[in-house]
Amino acid sequence: MAAASALFLMMTVFVFVGLQCSPVTGFDYQVGGADGWVVPPANDSKVYNDWASENRFRPGDTLRFKYKKDSVMEVSEAEYKKCNSTRPSFFSNTGNTVYALNQSGPFYFISGVSGHCQRGQRMIVKVLSSEESEASSGSRSSSSSSPSSASYASYAADFSKLGFLLYVLSYVASRLF
Repeated sequence: MAAASALFLMMTVFVFVGLQCSPVTGFDYQVGGADGWVVPPANDSKVYNDWASENRFRPGDTLRFKYKKDSVMEVSEAEYKKCNSTRPSFFSNTGNTVYALNQSGPFYFISGVSGHCQRGQRMIVKVLSSEESEASSGSRSSSSSSPSSASYASYAADFSKLGFLLYVLSYVASRLF
């Protein structure tokens, strides 16, 4: 029985060490909240930039754009200002676009549908550098624009998998010894 306990302890330590070494993933932010990526009301053309300025984006975070019969483009600052791009650095029209923020600096997004950008469907996202991240409060925004519940569900699923794995390992260890 002592051998089983030792094996179980060794496997448990191995799993926890493995989890500690795994890379930390960022947060998944849903652009526009429940409404998604849509043309804002006429009197609220800065809704996306207001939303972006309330969050602290870091490299590794992702933006999720949900929309119908629309598109999203990442463009240069000049194209953002003109609300027009013939060669965006990124284009998607899938209806559920995930964009990875892989470096610090500004990112410029506009709708690819004619007239939507001029009506306010555009956004500037500033991704903090490592130094800026450390200098900030260190916490994520707690407002309604905080990371999506999908991020938390992913973490909960990982912990559920860990619990199941530990249960299986203890069962196997008890049968072996």
